[in-house]
Amino acid sequence: MKRSCGGRFISRLDRRLNWPSLAVVKILQLIQRTTEFFQQRGVDSPRLTIELMVAHVLKRKRLELYLDFERDVPEPALETLREMVRRRAGGEPLQYVLGVASFYGLEFAVDKRVLIPRPETELLVDYIVKNAGTAPAGRSGPRIVDLGTGSGAIAIALAKNLPDARVLAVEASADALEVARANAKKHGARIEVFQGDLFGPLPSDVRFDVIVSNPPYIPSAEIASLPREIRDHEPRAALDGGADGLAVITRMARESKVWLAGGGRVVVELGAGQSEAAQRIFLDNGFRVEKMIPDLTGHPRVLVALI
Repeated sequence: MKRSCGGRFISRLDRRLNWPSLAVVKILQLIQRTTEFFQQRGVDSPRLTIELMVAHVLKRKRLELYLDFERDVPEPALETLREMVRRRAGGEPLQYVLGVASFYGLEFAVDKRVLIPRPETELLVDYIVKNAGTAPAGRSGPRIVDLGTGSGAIAIALAKNLPDARVLAVEASADALEVARANAKKHGARIEVFQGDLFGPLPSDVRFDVIVSNPPYIPSAEIASLPREIRDHEPRAALDGGADGLAVITRMARESKVWLAGGGRVVVELGAGQSEAAQRIFLDNGFRVEKMIPDLTGHPRVLVALI
């Protein structure tokens, strides 16, 4: 005899979840019982998490679920959700589980090859969009380079919001560049992508109006104390900023001057507590710190430096 949908779905995980062993599973039942399971596992925002998963799998907006709580969840969707729940309960970031992350009004594909773009990094994009200005005579738009582009979020958001700009993106990881290229294609963003270390792979004759970066800035000794979602899943190379967290920022300050056009700016994200040290590094390398932009918690998050 063929077993029912619910019977086939029961497994060790399902028993822990207490999903109903019925022929059908309702959206509300699934959400309520998975919320309890996530609470037991210490998952942040447990109800929101499962609602986002269900909406993603059913290709619905999350709030639409509230109008359709009694709808049956098809077995293929249950199979997909089982694996997603297992991954999230194991500490994998929700963005990796869903395969997407939102950034500056756009949706980017993300996985373990790239850092998850975060809201505070939107401060860099917002500043540049509002302050990139016009290009010098003879050029149609500003020239911008994003160092350590990862998923391409910064470069693509800038290209979409500054259509006259020439946007270049550099990334050391070939795996990450695959993600960036796919995201650029998805959004129809015109960016030039280069593999290599900081300025190394760039054309030697190009000078930039803006050099932007969200570099690795976590001190090496602090990596082990990060939340498990970050520590165990996001790429270490995108996190580890060396002994003091400022290794890449120091290199940028030393090397940026020869790559900047007259009046050009360096716009870089910092970690908490790094503001004074980072400002000193840029001042010691002949820059003037134009602005420090705070995040929503009031911590100086973005440094803007001029030649």
